[in-house]
Amino acid sequence: MLAEFSEKQKIPYPLLSDVDSEVIRAFGILNDTVEPGDAMLYGIPYPGTYVCDEAGVVVAKFFHESYKKRDSAELYIDAALGRVVLDEAAPSVSHGDEDVQVTVAVQGGSGSLRQGIVRQAIVRFDLADGLHLYGPPAPEGMIPLAVTLKGPPGLVAEAAELPPTETLHLADMGIDLEVWSGSFEVRVPFYAVGELASETRPLDVDSVILEVQARFQACDDNTCLLPRTESLSLELPLEAIDVPNIDLHTGHGQREGAYDGTPHLRRLLLRKIRQHPLGFLRYLRKHRRLIKEAKARRAD
Repeated sequence: MLAEFSEKQKIPYPLLSDVDSEVIRAFGILNDTVEPGDAMLYGIPYPGTYVCDEAGVVVAKFFHESYKKRDSAELYIDAALGRVVLDEAAPSVSHGDEDVQVTVAVQGGSGSLRQGIVRQAIVRFDLADGLHLYGPPAPEGMIPLAVTLKGPPGLVAEAAELPPTETLHLADMGIDLEVWSGSFEVRVPFYAVGELASETRPLDVDSVILEVQARFQACDDNTCLLPRTESLSLELPLEAIDVPNIDLHTGHGQREGAYDGTPHLRRLLLRKIRQHPLGFLRYLRKHRRLIKEAKARRAD
């Protein structure tokens, strides 16, 4: 299966067929939420990616609980380079004045959204000389920077990832504050789940509106400007996802594979049945129960 997949998809690097999960176990990533009795799924890993340098040393790793959440390829490249590289074609919007300029750009997939693929809103702040923004926590009366992201139902926004701050000592007040000055970037990961974009149905809409809000107060060493809120929005296109060309996945309006996976699925089923005949029956029973429960929820 992997040989045909590699040939049809024109993959230029080797693929590993780990039928008995030996490599998965050696890396310690066997999915322990799947029990041996779950014959069809037992032996799968937690979905993830290791990023190695030229010497083969792991410099970053990305792992998730489910295959329905994956990182954009651009995040892997950034991890290898140690910095964010934005595509010039990435959608972006800017607003501000001579004191504080805020720019929002979407990293990954040229700004498109696909089910489960993590993108990042890169929120850049450019401050005038002498100004700074406070990092949390800030003393009472001072407004720390807060960045939030919103979208339609089915768009999941994770917590903002703030860069390291610098310590500012205010001798007159006798306090140390954590601040940012100059130019810096905040990252907000986000992705679409099945409610917004699913592999089991055609897309309901062609695009969605992403709203980013930044609340802050700019100060110099003596005085502070009034607190302000910048709200910026971007329209992002929705895209279908890549699915295997097998009966379970075809016909749902997604981007189907260039090769027929049915013969390979049959071989997988036969091997799993031989290994765990009772487990396969349990799998079928569980599958039917889940379908029945899903129908009941739709009826309600």
